[in-house]
Amino acid sequence: MIDINEIMRLLPHTYPFLLVDKIIEFVHAKKIVGIKNVTYNEPFFQGHFPGRPIMPGVLIVEAMAQTGGVLAFKSFPDLKGSVFFIGIDNARFRKPVVPGDQLKLSVEVIRHKKELWVFSGEAYVEDEKVAEARIMAMLKQD
Repeated sequence: MIDINEIMRLLPHTYPFLLVDKIIEFVHAKKIVGIKNVTYNEPFFQGHFPGRPIMPGVLIVEAMAQTGGVLAFKSFPDLKGSVFFIGIDNARFRKPVVPGDQLKLSVEVIRHKKELWVFSGEAYVEDEKVAEARIMAMLKQD
């Protein structure tokens, strides 16, 4: 398991934009499973939507991408820097994510070459898939 302290060391993100709480499965350079606990205290719930809080889909995709970033940085410790989206394909949102849900973020490497990574990500609440996307990212050295 990878705890929040190591995640904060690996990723350049900070509050309120760090969207991975812990890692529960890690297979070097292949697969990772992370957890995001969704609470009513998230700042985005103030406006999305008042009276019916729903986690924005783009932030679910961001959480998958951050989980992929942990996979890359943990697999190759000499990588240091930032993670940038360069593409998102086939994003699908199947069910709203609301306060109290726990997102399970499953991310697999489709391919990577130097700085370019392509991931397949799926997000689940309990055993129900709530979102999926193919994510392209570039890891840039600082």
